Amino acid sequence: MFKKGLSPVAMGNHLNFLQSAHSEDPLLERDNGLRHVFDSYIKGYAGKFTENVIDKIRGMPEVDYGLARISHHPKLTHGTFTKYEHQPSGGEGVDVYVIDTGINIHHKDFEGRASWGKTTPVNDIDEDVNGHGTHCAGTIASRKYGVAKSANVIAVKVVGPDGKGSNSDVTSGVIFAAESAALKAKEAEEEIKATGTTKHKGSVANMSLGGGRSRSLDDVVNGAVDTGLHFAVVAGNNDRDACSYSPAAAVKAITVAASTLSDERAWFSNHGPCVDVFAPGQDIMSTWIGSDSAENIISGTSMASPHVAGLLAYHLSTLPSTKFNPLSSSIVPPTAQWASGFVPPSKLAHLFKSPTPSDLKATVIKHSSRGLLSEVDLNTPNLLVFNNYTNFF
Repeated sequence: MFKKGLSPVAMGNHLNFLQSAHSEDPLLERDNGLRHVFDSYIKGYAGKFTENVIDKIRGMPEVDYGLARISHHPKLTHGTFTKYEHQPSGGEGVDVYVIDTGINIHHKDFEGRASWGKTTPVNDIDEDVNGHGTHCAGTIASRKYGVAKSANVIAVKVVGPDGKGSNSDVTSGVIFAAESAALKAKEAEEEIKATGTTKHKGSVANMSLGGGRSRSLDDVVNGAVDTGLHFAVVAGNNDRDACSYSPAAAVKAITVAASTLSDERAWFSNHGPCVDVFAPGQDIMSTWIGSDSAENIISGTSMASPHVAGLLAYHLSTLPSTKFNPLSSSIVPPTAQWASGFVPPSKLAHLFKSPTPSDLKATVIKHSSRGLLSEVDLNTPNLLVFNNYTNFF
């Protein structure tokens, strides 16, 4: 049986993949294969398959289509539907602040890379009892479903179990993330000056929440970006102009609309000139609450934005190494003072600056797949994010 809520398109892709896997199985027997497909009040299929094919069926949920989609330019096929092309170390050394309902930090798919940062609502607990934040964090950095599978995720709880919160609590969470990220950046800079190396490669924030237009919320997000914090936010789920909502209207963040498996604008997704890019946001599988292995499928621009936050972390980690090589002829000044080939690390700190948020935002937009989405009006950028892996490797 298919999981509840699975879209017709996803079902079709699953069945296409199944047929392909079956036909390619070297142990294929004449009476094996798909026998029945159920598409009424019960959705699923029945058949006889070899152990090889059954193993592939079991493995299909391990890669959500969203990951496959952001690592391929063309439309997904049965051959690419479950293939996430990426560098396994993506996200290493990057902290991602998940400003949301919290994170199930004990979920095994975070592999110990999830931690609690701050809870801003008064008298609330350091736990995600809603699931929304955990789902977002999973798309960013979990082992199965994460874009940046080696990144750290930090819970910044700003809303309660019902997903509602005050502007002051949200603002406090953004400020906490910005100040924490700035402190980490300062410590990394001092470490480079002292030793020529640092493991920290930058910080990102994801905020999969929003509401009506709020100049104060837009200002605090833009201010956080000015401190060096890379920021992804949702376009909103109202099927309206994103410029009428915050923080979607925050011009310095990356505002993310939602696309579907069939490369359409999701019916609920906001649109308009305040949108920067699209990312998969319908029927997204990720981590959940209730146990250390819970999973769930949900939809929204809330699911699209974490793909971009993960992509920002991925790009920050895959930049040239921040390790200093004192014997590298390409960076050793030809002076008598340093004729031995040794350069004091303090003289090289400027070489290890991370890209600014505006630079990386421009890079994400530049490398996005253009003109592939349908149901996108002329006032909305038709850009689907792409991790650029297959262009380089």
